[in-house]
Amino acid sequence: MTADTVTTAADIRINARWVIPVVPSGVVLEHQAIILRGSRILAVLPQQAADQQFHAREVVDLPHHVLTPGLINLHGHAAMTLFRGMADDLPLMTWLNDHIWPAEQTFASEAFIADGTQLAMAEMLRTGTTTFSDMYFFPEVAAQAAHDVGMRAQVCFPLLDFPTSWGSGPDEYLAKGEAFINAWQDNDFIQPAIGPHAPYTVSDGPLSQALALSRRTGARIQIHLHETAFEVDEALRQNGQRPLARLDALGLLSPHTQCVHMTQLDDTDMDTLVRTGAHVVHCPESNLKLASGLCPVQALLDRGINVAVGTDGAASNNDLDLFGELRTAAMIAKVVASDAAAVSAHQALAMATIHGARALGREQELGSVEAGKLADLIAVDLSDPYLQPVYDPASHLVYSNHGRAVSHSWIHGVPQVQEGVPTRIDVADLTLRVKEWRDRIQANDTAST
Repeated sequence: MTADTVTTAADIRINARWVIPVVPSGVVLEHQAIILRGSRILAVLPQQAADQQFHAREVVDLPHHVLTPGLINLHGHAAMTLFRGMADDLPLMTWLNDHIWPAEQTFASEAFIADGTQLAMAEMLRTGTTTFSDMYFFPEVAAQAAHDVGMRAQVCFPLLDFPTSWGSGPDEYLAKGEAFINAWQDNDFIQPAIGPHAPYTVSDGPLSQALALSRRTGARIQIHLHETAFEVDEALRQNGQRPLARLDALGLLSPHTQCVHMTQLDDTDMDTLVRTGAHVVHCPESNLKLASGLCPVQALLDRGINVAVGTDGAASNNDLDLFGELRTAAMIAKVVASDAAAVSAHQALAMATIHGARALGREQELGSVEAGKLADLIAVDLSDPYLQPVYDPASHLVYSNHGRAVSHSWIHGVPQVQEGVPTRIDVADLTLRVKEWRDRIQANDTAST
């Protein structure tokens, strides 16, 4: 550098062995510098060029790492981490009716949501997620917990036909939900949304009111849909319509709609998704564990339908490691399509990044490593001898990696994980609170049996 060279000031420079920007697709960059200023990515360029153009107050050297956009976990029930492993190896409706819903009636409270959400965030941050979607009770508590940590979240308030710990029925849910949307509208970190549970738990009237609320406020709608063959068969028996057709007739399907699970689809269903622009959220491990079915991901992608990915809750997964979800998603897709080329490693990564951002309506800000976008980034350490040799880092991330290889993350330009340690959650204190919840839940379960 010569004496008359003019350099641009920056906050953080990250030197990475590899960068997978996601946009453009299928690209792996080598020996890159990512320059951050404030909350945004200022530049992505070769390290030698960065030496000449930028001066950063902090430099992070990652010589064995691949840097990607932060992962977007587009469906979950964060506080259900406190039910992890509580009622395994059961079919969906037995699991819900006999175990999960009774436990929620007993334990779901503001304190439960606060601690369970923090546990979920600690796990997600540690394994590469920087944005998550939550659909659960006391959404105002979950939103505040995410905001306090500095994690991005779409928080969906619940809507059902029957009472829960958060409300007496649809009218109260919708009233509280509208207040919740108004309270968090236009926040940098929290995106309020509407969460009707499923077609079999929400009747037409409340669904129509949810649609009106979405149109008034711009809030997204996320709903469990076509999760099992039983759900579809019962809908046909009761009203002669498949659930997706019913929602379409109500006007509920649009680019603002996120359809979760979607394991039971025919050509007409997929044509409806194309026509309406609704998004699909694939939760492969939960679907496998509950024997719900297999989503035809490659067929959806081939039609141009946007498919994002989620873990679902830890009670039906049983972890929130989105990298593990990507491996499962890619493997299942190949079997379902009878094609080993279905859902490539790069496509899987896109599902957890730019596709998730698109479903949120934030693809101009999130989901790829590009200048001008928000600085939500993760770094994965590929130096482990059991990950050698590295020919294709994208392949390693999807097929060989575990989420705990994530060494660093930044959200809004702020470090959230450094050398594998969350910076803004006291994990030791959190662990003590989680043990207290376990003891209470276990004692209740023993007393009830």
